[in-house]
Amino acid sequence: MKKELVIPKFKNEEEEFEFWSNLDLSEYLEPADFKRFVLSDVIKKSNRKTKKTTIRLPEEWIERAKEKAAQLDMPYQSLMKTYIQKGLFGAKVR
Repeated sequence: MKKELVIPKFKNEEEEFEFWSNLDLSEYLEPADFKRFVLSDVIKKSNRKTKKTTIRLPEEWIERAKEKAAQLDMPYQSLMKTYIQKGLFGAKVR
């Protein structure tokens, strides 16, 4: 590493955009600072592990979820996962 990169606190997105747009990373990094990686390995590590589960729900809930999912053009199970995620973690959905 040539010199330490100090990232300032930004007042707004425009200021941050200006900083990153005008930054020359060659002033801070050398080729030895970079590491080789295989993209497929990174993707595999980043995928969340899921576990299959069974839950009993009233038929009308499932039908309503299917109708709503069709309106949104998405699989109904994905829609249900989104609703569960919102319920557990608030409005923060990936």
